Amino acid sequence: MTQQTPPTLLCLGFGYTARALAGSLAGAGWRIIGTTRDVAETPPVEGVELLSWPGEEMSFDGVTHILVSIAPSEQGDPVLNAMAARLANLSTLAWVGYLSTTAVYGDHGGGWVDETTPLTPSSPRGDWRARAEAAWQAIPGLPLHIFRLAGIYGPGRGPFAKLMSGKARRIVKPGQVFSRIHVEDIAQVLLASFDRPNQGAVYNVCDDEPAPPQDVLGYAAELLGLPVPAEVPFDEAGMSPMARSFYGENKRVRNDRIKAELGVRLLYPEYRSGLKAVLAAEDMDRFVPPEAPPGV
Repeated sequence: MTQQTPPTLLCLGFGYTARALAGSLAGAGWRIIGTTRDVAETPPVEGVELLSWPGEEMSFDGVTHILVSIAPSEQGDPVLNAMAARLANLSTLAWVGYLSTTAVYGDHGGGWVDETTPLTPSSPRGDWRARAEAAWQAIPGLPLHIFRLAGIYGPGRGPFAKLMSGKARRIVKPGQVFSRIHVEDIAQVLLASFDRPNQGAVYNVCDDEPAPPQDVLGYAAELLGLPVPAEVPFDEAGMSPMARSFYGENKRVRNDRIKAELGVRLLYPEYRSGLKAVLAAEDMDRFVPPEAPPGV
């Protein structure tokens, strides 16, 4: 009997989301390869082959699925700059996923956007992403799927460490909301797309409830049993230019397509259930409450 070659996932950029996807595939018979700038500095994941890139020679032998999470810059998309021609000629590919961002929509004054909304980015990072999407879409025959991610949170990326340090601030800009998504829900959306590939599809990946950031932080404080931090007006917050740029975009993102086309049922449809799960997964022994004396 001929041994069947396992499906092979190449993660171009083995970061937070790719690690979650790899964990979801553990034990399912996949070969997984992940690229990182420095293998020696990257925590290993059982069953994942790590490759330094740029640096080591990239092989696409047997690769059936590619997940791209490396961010573009003003110089363009680094993956396409290095290997667009090779990608266009890969006959083994069944699926390519490009992780983009809802920043491509720009500011809509708190209004709703969906995948048919014209792309009008209002920040450099949103513009770079929109250009990168177009460059990926221009590769003929590529089984491309674009995932526009909202703000990502999950274990190790929640508000709890900042709250426990006493450094959290509830910055308030009237009318401001953000959409967000738990990393486990991103992983399940990607897996659903594996099962229902639709070349050329674009999906918003976010939960059901866009919410003001101060509400999210306040709820996290309540979960910890800590005082809710005082509100700080946006104009008085003294934020970095990067942080201020996020508040320059105000929109509510629809997620109907991942449900209708991919059959996804979100594990964490709003931030309250998501934060409870993050807290349960966090090692709270790492944190010392701000009121505790040193060494306690």
